Amino acid sequence: MKSKLEYIWLDGLKPTQSLRSKTLVRDNFGGTLEECPMWNFDGSSTSQAAGDDSDCLLEPVAIYPDPDRANAFLVMTEVLNADGTPHVSNARATIDDDDVDFWFGFEQEYFLWDVKTNLPPGFPSGGYPSPQGPYYCSVGAANNHGREVIEDHLDICLEAGINIEGINAEVAAGQWEFQVFSKGAKQAGDETWITRYLLERTAERYGLAINYEPKPLGKDLDWNGSGMHANFSNGVMRESGDEEIFTKICEAFSQNIERHISVYGADNDQRLTGLHETQAIDQFSYAVADRGASIRIPVVTVQAGWKGRLEDRRTSSNADPYKVAAVIIKSTKEALA
Repeated sequence: MKSKLEYIWLDGLKPTQSLRSKTLVRDNFGGTLEECPMWNFDGSSTSQAAGDDSDCLLEPVAIYPDPDRANAFLVMTEVLNADGTPHVSNARATIDDDDVDFWFGFEQEYFLWDVKTNLPPGFPSGGYPSPQGPYYCSVGAANNHGREVIEDHLDICLEAGINIEGINAEVAAGQWEFQVFSKGAKQAGDETWITRYLLERTAERYGLAINYEPKPLGKDLDWNGSGMHANFSNGVMRESGDEEIFTKICEAFSQNIERHISVYGADNDQRLTGLHETQAIDQFSYAVADRGASIRIPVVTVQAGWKGRLEDRRTSSNADPYKVAAVIIKSTKEALA
């Protein structure tokens, strides 16, 4: 029997990388990562190589069943140079502390985007729908736009074995969110990128694109942007029951604003204005249940006796989850050293 292996990688576009993929057909494939061969692609077509030395390599790092296609698998890969060294665009290879004691829950917001109107579904041509408010967790065709895409995507992710934990309509028309849970920086990146890939591919069938820009409707308009809120914890946070632990972490993050903002997504200044449930990009605050803070301390963490997680709300929707998870691990460990 022949199997289809969809090799997925991140290209070299700047400042925000895009997903690429191509299909390899194999005989008698058993479905394991070890059976996936190294492959190659034309890096000159993905901003990752020059035309006169264009071969880049794809090293398989994670595999998932592909429910959308018969006898098919999704293969997440890292991009290598022709000599086998990590390509400069390969953020996964730069993770030097993949501590699986760190748990991540990324809340990925995004807009569905109609490629014909260049607007989200629910937006009238040449104008705007009613102000945001009725769209969040909405029901009914007047306020909910694109549910069929989101339901298909959720089913496919669950069948693929992705640790997707939920979906909901967000505050703007045509804006949605999914949540992915992972352990360690590499798995957090792998599963979030694969979920993004499946979302892009699912939306294709409906003639829709996915817009991950942090403020696609313009920074001056009274509409929320899109984030990728990063919920995180380690064993100490989950078990200590000590408020001071959480304070130390928040204070450490406040001393490393640039370290975090530098990997929290391009054009994030358009979203982090201090309005629309955000703190300003050059300021830092933390508080219980405050969605306008840089870090929100969830009420459930306090109610559990200071056992649980924190939510960094600064992360933009177009951020690379590999980089986000890595910097959170680094700053948290420094705080608790």
